[in-house]
Amino acid sequence: MRDTFVKTLIDLAKSDSNIELITGDMGFGVLKPFWEALPNQFTNAGIAEQNMTGIAVGMALEGKTVFNYSICNFPTLRCLEQIRNDCTYHNANVKIVSVGGGFEYGPLGMSHHTTEDIAVMRSLPNMIVCAPGDPTETKLITELITNHKGTCYLRLGRGNNKTFHNNLPKLKLGEAIPLIEVSDNTKVAVFSTGAILDEAFDATEDLNNKGIKTALYSFPTVKPIDKKTILHVASKVDLIVSLEEHNVIGGFGSSVAEVLAENRNKACLKIMGIRDTYTNVCGSQKYLRHLFGIDAESIVKEVVGRI
Repeated sequence: MRDTFVKTLIDLAKSDSNIELITGDMGFGVLKPFWEALPNQFTNAGIAEQNMTGIAVGMALEGKTVFNYSICNFPTLRCLEQIRNDCTYHNANVKIVSVGGGFEYGPLGMSHHTTEDIAVMRSLPNMIVCAPGDPTETKLITELITNHKGTCYLRLGRGNNKTFHNNLPKLKLGEAIPLIEVSDNTKVAVFSTGAILDEAFDATEDLNNKGIKTALYSFPTVKPIDKKTILHVASKVDLIVSLEEHNVIGGFGSSVAEVLAENRNKACLKIMGIRDTYTNVCGSQKYLRHLFGIDAESIVKEVVGRI
């Protein structure tokens, strides 16, 4: 996903000299093609994310479209005050790009496990929050936030992400994408955001093979959320499972719950994510997903126990 982001941004920046990329001394193996192709549109701010945010806002207020790039926690939680007071308050045209959401940097420990960012970012007024599920969604979302005038947060997988879409229709910010659409006899729907779409896909396939008819939707935009799709699906199924590689408090599942709480629905909601705890265990992403019950096996077990 990060390679797709960089390639897409290079294509966009070649035709728009106002696009700027700033890194917090990260991602050189990935970002090298950008600075080689467009050295005058690239800045290394060093490991100084608060300063990086201030530089980006200054550029944005002078007419630039600025992308800040680093490992997930650092351009978000480390410089939250600057994002709040400088970016979103002024609706500055800054795109905060975080790589390695959730447990992608699992072996590096809690400081690199990003499990609160969606909740924090979506609580800020004027902030668009995006978490594409595969490289195809990444390309589309990168193009959309580039054209959106205002502050955006883009949460990406680190790499080796599966592709689930060959082609997609034209997408708008705030729209969900059906991989398996709901029908009149569908019992369950799985809603997923971000790179954990692979677990959602495997779980949905397994449930359908077990005879539990299950729909699957990817939500590459968490804010604004696709209320229309949520309510349509909720009128058809008995159970909605929301899945995120994130704390259950304040994240994607909370956003879905907010929509359902204000409307009459047929469906119940099960929010699957990290159960309000710090991830004080190191290990691979696959290991940590299983440990915290957000892998395909855990989803299937939860649904079978409820249907």
